[in-house]
Amino acid sequence: MARVAARLSENGKQSTHPVDEVLPLPKLALYGFQHVLAFYAGAVIVPIIVGNALKLSPEQLVYLINADLFTCGIASIIQALGIGRIGARLPLIQGVTFTAVSPMIAIGLGAGGGTAALLVIYGAVITAGIATFAFAWLPAKAFRAVMRLFPPVVTGTVITVLGIVLIPVGLNDAAGGLGSPDFGDPKNFAYAGGTMLFILVLMKIGKPFLSSISILLGLVVGTTTAFLLGDAKFGDVSKSDWVGVSTPFHFGVPKFEWFPIVLMLIVMLITMVETTGDTYAVGDIVGKEVDSETVARALRADGAATALGGVLNSFPYVAFAENVGLVRMTKVKSRFVVVAAGVFMIILGLLPKAAAIVAAVPHGVLGGAATVMFAMVALAGIQTLAKVDLKEEKNALIVGVSLAFALLPATVPVFFTKHMDADLSSLLNSGVTLGATAAIVLNLVFNGPAKDGAHDVPEAGAQALAAAEVDTAPGSAVTAPDTAATDATAPDAAKPELPAQPVAAPAGAEKADDAETSSAG
Repeated sequence: MARVAARLSENGKQSTHPVDEVLPLPKLALYGFQHVLAFYAGAVIVPIIVGNALKLSPEQLVYLINADLFTCGIASIIQALGIGRIGARLPLIQGVTFTAVSPMIAIGLGAGGGTAALLVIYGAVITAGIATFAFAWLPAKAFRAVMRLFPPVVTGTVITVLGIVLIPVGLNDAAGGLGSPDFGDPKNFAYAGGTMLFILVLMKIGKPFLSSISILLGLVVGTTTAFLLGDAKFGDVSKSDWVGVSTPFHFGVPKFEWFPIVLMLIVMLITMVETTGDTYAVGDIVGKEVDSETVARALRADGAATALGGVLNSFPYVAFAENVGLVRMTKVKSRFVVVAAGVFMIILGLLPKAAAIVAAVPHGVLGGAATVMFAMVALAGIQTLAKVDLKEEKNALIVGVSLAFALLPATVPVFFTKHMDADLSSLLNSGVTLGATAAIVLNLVFNGPAKDGAHDVPEAGAQALAAAEVDTAPGSAVTAPDTAATDATAPDAAKPELPAQPVAAPAGAEKADDAETSSAG
């Protein structure tokens, strides 16, 4: 803690409020576009995966991508610039959370796929966003009561489950996409393997920034190669308009169904842990103290952006840890750089032709990139579990049994499709839902609710800050696997020291509550 306090003090001496500094317009544009490059692949891959799983048409997929980018821009501006008591006023980029991918696919397939499925998803997204926004205004004790359900053994298991469940999605795309006539064609695996190899090479030998955009570059190179070999079709690009606006409820009036809403509320509970960690991490990087009010404002921005996403035909939003590492690497701490990035994303969201190019990425290429990303998610969860005492049999049982539950939908799908009510199936036919629920329940049975200090450094933030510290070394990459390896093997003295923060609580708490929390941490 002493070193962290000294570092914060040094940052304060270098610049009184670097996070609030408004840079000259050329620098804002340059640094803002750099954030967009580091973020772009992660931003567009979620609507592509969900849209393909729901069998949307190319035109509908283009619209989803545009709506996602447009809402990402608005959400990032709200988070970084702030509106009243909404937004952390820190350089945090907002993007669609990967946590929601598998649950949304399960909800969509349960609703029959197509645009009808989107209406059910959007009803759940809007409701979960409003609930998150309202929850962030609750008193501190109520907030802490919920966060006690998510100690590291639970969050680590959930993140690991998320990666494991998503990896088959990437592999199906690598095979050509479920239902496609060339599914399983070795040519698709060749594109996937080549894309994956290119990404891994960049991560191994590339400079830090080059490594941070390796997924994007892999998609570009893989698609270019497929185009030269006649396997990437861009006919829909010429058919797309130059300018298009994402209008509210484009696909119809959302449907509000009980089970999908419950599932999406679980997703938002997990994303609250992610955003809390990322807020603490970026606060330490820019030298600005993060208190309960800051975390509450960040979560309110998450909730507002998620509800807005459901209205504007997009999905749930969370702070992106990838861009937290980029802030540290570039030493550019101004939150107005993220505002500039938000403006760029809004502009991209108004260009259907740009989205049509992205939608034309061949399944094999997309699958290679997605498999790498999802594998990194699983490894980030394993990194978190490495900090849990798994020699304790009860912790080992929590992790092992939860993983078993998570594999049930993929292993025995007929149980959910033929022997279960459709509404119940839409809720339970998800490895993420079953795995997360099992982890929470088993942890309560074996360990009980966590203490207030259980999340001294929320895991998502720890990974982001550790990555940010590591990536300043020459040739290092901003990736979860490298960070995990460094963090797991280095002596305690060599690890980046992180701010010891208690479980975050919204600003509705009394000062006495804050004091009590500080002492607990």
